[in-house]
Amino acid sequence: MINYFFEEIDKVEIHSKTSEWLENLIQTENKKPGEINYIFCDDDYLLKVNQDYLDHDYYTDIITFDYVKGKTISGDIFVSLPRILDNASTLSQNFESEFNRVLAHGILHLCGYKDKTEEEKSQMRAKEDFYINQFKNF
Repeated sequence: MINYFFEEIDKVEIHSKTSEWLENLIQTENKKPGEINYIFCDDDYLLKVNQDYLDHDYYTDIITFDYVKGKTISGDIFVSLPRILDNASTLSQNFESEFNRVLAHGILHLCGYKDKTEEEKSQMRAKEDFYINQFKNF
């Protein structure tokens, strides 16, 4: 089950096929969907989460809290919508594409992918690109 919440930010419309696409991503990675909560927020809200729970003092676009048990994917994924908008502009991407990249990124973390080393970042980006292209087929 995928849930969407909004904190300190106006609600945005989530495309009707988004949950199906994300569940397909999970199944393609040979995992089972559990409870996944996306919490969309502003920069300050996510900065506070970063400071309070991770002891980091910087802005980010996404923070994923992993509650995975075995092959069942569960977690809380905090997403800064203003960061996505800024990143889309910086990367010359449209908002929807960058939005989907971040949504997939959070799920991929729950599936066990990391992004600390250059090799991990490259693998993560390839997976994101693969699943973003699949979104068009839903």
